[in-house]
Amino acid sequence: MARTFIFPGQGSQAVGMGRDLAAKFPEARAVFEEVDHGLHQSLSHLMFEGPVDKLVLTANAQPALMAVSMAVMRVVEARGHKLADLADYVAGHSLGEYSALCAAGTFSLADAARLLRIRGNAMQSAVPAGEGAMAAIIGLEADEVIAACDEASEGASVCQIANDNGGGQLVISGLTPAVEHAARICTEKGAKRAVMLPVSAPFHSELMQPAAERIRDALADIEMKDPVVPLVSNVEATAVSDAERIRQLLVEQVTGRVRWAESVSWLAANGVDTLVEVGAGRVLSGLARRIDRNLATVALGTPADIDAFLASLDDG
Repeated sequence: MARTFIFPGQGSQAVGMGRDLAAKFPEARAVFEEVDHGLHQSLSHLMFEGPVDKLVLTANAQPALMAVSMAVMRVVEARGHKLADLADYVAGHSLGEYSALCAAGTFSLADAARLLRIRGNAMQSAVPAGEGAMAAIIGLEADEVIAACDEASEGASVCQIANDNGGGQLVISGLTPAVEHAARICTEKGAKRAVMLPVSAPFHSELMQPAAERIRDALADIEMKDPVVPLVSNVEATAVSDAERIRQLLVEQVTGRVRWAESVSWLAANGVDTLVEVGAGRVLSGLARRIDRNLATVALGTPADIDAFLASLDDG
């Protein structure tokens, strides 16, 4: 069995995330305490109890999702199972790349939390509220969506594909009028659905360039080690193991497309048959089934999930 551990992005957060892990596993509690200390904030209380309107803020949701993923990883590792023995690769969706890299030893837990706080604040503040938007386009080929974005962004406007999530789901991002225009064009071209998303900023578009510069500066001060297993990057949709190259790709990722469908297809083409989703929710497992039905998926987000996974390792 060839596994890749995959780590979720924004949108998988929910009030109560991590609470059962903290209650059962001291290793998980230690992760949440370390993140709280590093951020000088009781982020764990916000995760466990809400309110939801504060949890979903980008600056909170990003480190919170990483913390849950790392809590799961620490529990698995404490039972004697190292990532390098369990997985051939790691990958993460947008902020999930930081979780993946923390799991693979590139970042310390404290550095990952601080970087994601900076990243969240930078992405939130890059564009004034209301000026940017994102929309999900369902059931239209990428070339037609690109053509719609090009038409809608004529002149000085901005609209581009932000995420290729597979299964006929593309997300576009840019200035609000251009995104709304592109969504209408896509509907006229035959898209099954074109839905404006409830997000606070136009992520993964060129409008995020101020955030990319802040991330570049923040990463320059962080020690990064080569990951113990290669990362399949959002930007290139192929494996990379060099920490300095990863540093550059994390900057490019802020304004670039999340090539998730291509990443999953690359993994399948390179011998991976099982994806293990580590952390909150099962969004990536659902996407994987639409991208390649031959891939098996395992979700590791609850104590029961972890117990079942560990039992399968012992049986194997």
